[in-house]
Amino acid sequence: MHEHDVLCFGETMAMFVAEQTGDLAQVGQFGKRIAGADSNVAIGLSRLGFRVRWLSRVGNDSLGRFVLDSLRREGLDCTDVEVDCKHPTGFQLKARCEDGSDPAVEYFRGHSAASLLSPNQVRPHWLQARHLHATGIPLALSTGCRALSHALVDAMRAAGRSISFDPNLRPSLWPDRTCMVREINALAVKADWVLPGLEEGRLLTGQHTPADIAAFYLDKGVELVVIKLGDEGAYFRTGRCEGQVAAVPVAKVVDTVGAGDAFAVGVLSALLEGRELPQAVARGNWCGSRAVQSRGDMEGLPLRRELEEHDLRRRA
Repeated sequence: MHEHDVLCFGETMAMFVAEQTGDLAQVGQFGKRIAGADSNVAIGLSRLGFRVRWLSRVGNDSLGRFVLDSLRREGLDCTDVEVDCKHPTGFQLKARCEDGSDPAVEYFRGHSAASLLSPNQVRPHWLQARHLHATGIPLALSTGCRALSHALVDAMRAAGRSISFDPNLRPSLWPDRTCMVREINALAVKADWVLPGLEEGRLLTGQHTPADIAAFYLDKGVELVVIKLGDEGAYFRTGRCEGQVAAVPVAKVVDTVGAGDAFAVGVLSALLEGRELPQAVARGNWCGSRAVQSRGDMEGLPLRRELEEHDLRRRA
């Protein structure tokens, strides 16, 4: 039996969310939370009952203690998170919007403790987890983070573990588009399951339709591609089947940040439970619909009890 179900890694930042709308320069009050696509997925899987190991670094500062306390309260195993006495914990400022549009975000993560992650920190016991989830964000943070990403994926692949990858494009973190596309795809093609958004897929592959985007990765050895289509749901394709699952209707979109991470939580949790592909994508759509109706990056991620109640209502 595996000690952990899932291994996740990356940077968790402290996040200060504006309490008022408008220009961040004019906002006087902020609420403190945590943020990070990689840890959003880790938290979501933990809430659904999976045992998750979290790999990262934080500064030896109050924000680092806040991040670690928050992750531990969510049930993540943070035993191997390093505390850096020389470099700070990254943080971000996030604007408040009332119209459902993407809020402005300002990052303060240059030379952060997490950006100094490297392959030197890989430990054999990390590889005992049965699944690895990776995103494209660590690839952009530093050469060390990029090398760690490849080292973990290569080691888990050699150990026969399953691997999922969400591009999670952050163009502002890359020197140019060409570099971003090259490096993201270099890791994506090593994964078993790839989960891009439609526009991400178009940018990364040069293809336009979901079927052609999926074919780009399938031809390079990926087993499954699931493409997020926003309010049109999601498309999936393997070498043997394909399909599209309708979105869950949402009366009002509150905050779109974190919706893709919630979608990943739904799909991955179902696949790790051995569910059929349409069921997995439907769960991803449901988790994403919860996320856009909640303010905050991970506040809408469901608990196992809520997922089971949803499943019962669907079968009724």
